[in-house]
Amino acid sequence: MAKHCNIADLFEMVADKVPGRAALVCGDQRATFAELEQRANKLAHYLTSRGVGPGDHVGLYLYNCNEYLEGMMACFKIRAVPINVNYRYVQEELLYIFDNADMVACIHHEEFSPHIAEVKGSAPDLKTLIYVSDESGEDPSAINSIEYESSMSDQSDARDFEERADDDLFLLYTGGTTGMPKGVMWPHKNLFYAALGGGGWFHPDGPITEPEQIAGRIGDFAIVGMALAPLMHGACWWYAIIQMLGGNCVVLNPQRSLDGAEVWGIVEKEKVNSLSIVGDAMAIPLLDALRDNADRWDLSSVFSIGSGGAVFSASSQGEFKERFPNVIIMNSFGSSESGNMGFDSGEKKSEVKGLGNVAQSDFMDVITDEEGIPHAHVKPGETGIFARSGYIPVGYYNDPAKTAKTFVDVDGKTWLLTGDEARLEEDGSITVYGRGSNCINSGGEKIFPEEVEEAVKAHPDVFDCLVVDTPDDRFGSKVTAVVAARKGSVLSLDSIQEEARKHVAGYKVPRELHIVPEIPRAPSGKPAYPKAKEIAVSGEYKIA
Repeated sequence: MAKHCNIADLFEMVADKVPGRAALVCGDQRATFAELEQRANKLAHYLTSRGVGPGDHVGLYLYNCNEYLEGMMACFKIRAVPINVNYRYVQEELLYIFDNADMVACIHHEEFSPHIAEVKGSAPDLKTLIYVSDESGEDPSAINSIEYESSMSDQSDARDFEERADDDLFLLYTGGTTGMPKGVMWPHKNLFYAALGGGGWFHPDGPITEPEQIAGRIGDFAIVGMALAPLMHGACWWYAIIQMLGGNCVVLNPQRSLDGAEVWGIVEKEKVNSLSIVGDAMAIPLLDALRDNADRWDLSSVFSIGSGGAVFSASSQGEFKERFPNVIIMNSFGSSESGNMGFDSGEKKSEVKGLGNVAQSDFMDVITDEEGIPHAHVKPGETGIFARSGYIPVGYYNDPAKTAKTFVDVDGKTWLLTGDEARLEEDGSITVYGRGSNCINSGGEKIFPEEVEEAVKAHPDVFDCLVVDTPDDRFGSKVTAVVAARKGSVLSLDSIQEEARKHVAGYKVPRELHIVPEIPRAPSGKPAYPKAKEIAVSGEYKIA
């Protein structure tokens, strides 16, 4: 049977090469590659017995746990499509995703049984429910859900599935910063090369060219990597699979929230080598824990800290470098739709600082996106939308209108428009500014919130920050900072402005300040700009 650039095929070859190696750790849960492989096979057979087959959608409504990745792999083995369900969703959002995703089965924590009962009617094809036991005391029998271990008890662990394909789908639902979740349709091969490094992440020869080469990319010594975001977030899942396809060990955060001290305790215990975070939302509490607990942990095992999916400010990167002088810091660009778009080289090529600079290529460019004007490649010195071609998704599930707007044809080639504004520099590189939809227009000047947020976070008394626009009689809109202060500190608009002027032009400096107890963010750490703007407009936390 032929092998493909399919996640299940690739994982099976890795599991055969290093069966006894530790693959997955989440709190007290541990699994070797062989154990993960066997359990995924059993679950796959149970799903098959329930009529789940190629192309069918299976919801994963779970906190971080080993069962999450077992469920993912079981789906891939039978060519089914796992669906990530955000455990923070309220009823309206759950109703939408259960309906939009056309689920036929769902694996869920026991705690979520009442929520499923409320929305089950909106998913008429949802026939199979499997629950992972917890201490919630909820009653899964009310929705006819079977216990996870029981579902596998009489199943075979044999690997006797049909041949898979490069274009089997992985469907990643992403909420972004506005609107209902959108299901990004990734063919396995495209995802493997665009987001997972093509098997070349830990090997000097780079990406593989044939699936069978994946086992040869496994190093003699396993790297222990910890992903701090929830698995329901693409960045965490991608990191976990990158680690596993490299024959390495994935450590998950078993807590429902991020506590810096708990994380460093796990890093010490498991001798973690690499940390994957989502911007400052995770960097700040980690750094605070180090400040408050000098020399508490032996963290000498750490040699890499990487971030993606949200702003990782220069000030946070700088402090990590001070505390871990020999650690490699990586700040990647990308999204649920684009995969990895490259890493910031640290060089700011334009007069406008931007968030970072990445290399242009045949598959990475800047495309115009103006109403009524055909899309085209920009010329050096011009701005447009950061775009990717080649290994990209095939669209959004059940959303042809959004697909047509995001995936565009330029000179006979399909390009994905990421939504991030960028400038093509004279030397051919690309400076990335940030999400264009959040761009502030103040008196005709374009201001990107992420850049101002970096400047504000350089203030020693700022814990976290989002920047939004609020109405202004003179300029139409003004730059407004929504800030969470460090415990015991007193912030003023003057002090924020004084710090910001050291890093950005005067017209970008915040004109209004709101001090809030906590910055609104998604569980992944992504900024919730609509909520931050709502807070600012209300004036409840405004500082005179």
